[in-house]
Amino acid sequence: MGATTCFFMNSMASEAHELARGLRRRDPDLLDRLVGQYHYRLFRYLTYLTGRRETAEDLFQETWMRVIERGHQYDPKWQFEAWLFSIARHLVIDLARKKSPLTAAVDLDEASDAPLAKQATETAPLRPASPIEVLMSREESARLAAVLGGLPAAHREVLLLRFQEDMTLEEIAQVTGAPLSTVKSRLYRGLEALRERLEGVK
Repeated sequence: MGATTCFFMNSMASEAHELARGLRRRDPDLLDRLVGQYHYRLFRYLTYLTGRRETAEDLFQETWMRVIERGHQYDPKWQFEAWLFSIARHLVIDLARKKSPLTAAVDLDEASDAPLAKQATETAPLRPASPIEVLMSREESARLAAVLGGLPAAHREVLLLRFQEDMTLEEIAQVTGAPLSTVKSRLYRGLEALRERLEGVK
């Protein structure tokens, strides 16, 4: 391992530990910076999962309340964004369980396949194009959003985390709590289904 790589890794580890200390102290300046840094991405993710802007707004606020309350639990070995998105995801699942108490085992593997992506595209605030969107025109992006909304929730989530949030497979496994092999399988099946559906609507 080269000196530059070692320096970079040590720097990242130092930043993670500093972040953990700030969360334990409930540092208001740190929290303001984190909210600003992740505002759009977290809100977009919640909107895609819930399909409702109002619900996403409520869960967005609750996510940050959990960050404040549980900051002492943050492990600097985790990527902060993976920890943050994991909190948000569990809140979505908790909400689904409260609304459907007879399906207490509900998770994103069994969630509704309603076209949430299209609604999220219409309600989310403006931001720079994501990696998946820069490859397409506006018309193609709209078509992609509609197709994504028809995919199984678990496949859609992995695709969004990988290509919109630019997360690694390991980070996606942390967010979803799924084994890495499962994440890889969902990504492969999601891409295959996406390709087939896009070809079908040409």
